[in-house]
Amino acid sequence: MVAQLPDYPWDQMAPFTERARAHPNGVVDLSIGSPVDATPEIIRRALTEATDAHAYPQTAGSPELRAAIIAWYERRRGVFGLTDRNVLPTIGSKELVALLPMMIGVGPGDIVVHPRAAYPTYAIGAALAGATPFPSDDPAEWPEGTRLVWLNSPGNPDGRVLGVTELRAAVERARELGAVIVNDECYAELGWDGPWADEAIPSILDSRVIGDSRHNVVAIYSLSKQSNLAGYRAAFAAGCGGVIGPLLTMRKHAGLIVPAPLQAAMVVALGDDEHVAVQKERYRARRDVLLPALADAGFRVDHSVAGLYLWATEGVDAWESIDRLAALGILAGPGHFYGDFYPEHVRFSLTATDERIAAAAERLRL
Repeated sequence: MVAQLPDYPWDQMAPFTERARAHPNGVVDLSIGSPVDATPEIIRRALTEATDAHAYPQTAGSPELRAAIIAWYERRRGVFGLTDRNVLPTIGSKELVALLPMMIGVGPGDIVVHPRAAYPTYAIGAALAGATPFPSDDPAEWPEGTRLVWLNSPGNPDGRVLGVTELRAAVERARELGAVIVNDECYAELGWDGPWADEAIPSILDSRVIGDSRHNVVAIYSLSKQSNLAGYRAAFAAGCGGVIGPLLTMRKHAGLIVPAPLQAAMVVALGDDEHVAVQKERYRARRDVLLPALADAGFRVDHSVAGLYLWATEGVDAWESIDRLAALGILAGPGHFYGDFYPEHVRFSLTATDERIAAAAERLRL
């Protein structure tokens, strides 16, 4: 039986998009977080040099790519002891989020926990598997029958970060339930405020979180944001070999393989920290322009201490805010798209050019 899925939520934005595009000075699209900056030249060059890809690539990733992922986790995330059996490249992170419940055997009668303010694909993946999504940020609430727990730190849409203590509590509860727990860490290089202005955002694979056992614990990461590789579909999973191994076997059978030229490009991207720092500073500058303008326009920004988004409210229904913004030629994402708990919030993406961010700030202040 084919799963009955809801309509794609962004289709509801069509009339607001039309209105915003009619603005005499052009639209400022802060809705979907698609990178606008160029992919670094060193990565594009690596892709070009690897285009003679006449042989089938390895589903597990080339030896060079696996080594690059392991080295990156040590250098950037403080995670040690990973081996080839603990890492797996994927075709972007969204396909993994959507397919993981089915791939680990979650099905009808099972529960998939995900954050209250959540990227919708966590719930869609549960629906595809016939399982029941359960939005909750409190491990004490997670019920018996939970087979999979999704965390998202830093969070999309709310930019919330889970510290070591919070991650450890989540892992301990998942272990009590016998559930697989996965942290979607795609924005981990983009910390802004509080301790995350100076400290690395912790991974769920950090030994301070999991102790000496990775059992049923997985992290996923994407190069879309840190390296402007959204169009490449470049991501990977790391963690428990008992989870990664069956995923690899299933992906071999299904032919879910990262293309060889892309694997070569990922090796270069993972080995170069300079371009990541440059891109982070671009986002920092845009955030420093947009954040005070939202405050001047009457919005309160909640959380948003890391990641690519500002999670804001002006105390009215989000669709009312979206309508007001569209009149200014600005597009954002209504909180309704991210669950049932934040109907008055709006998500603003930092993925627009410097000029368009400045235009948004000017319009908000007017």
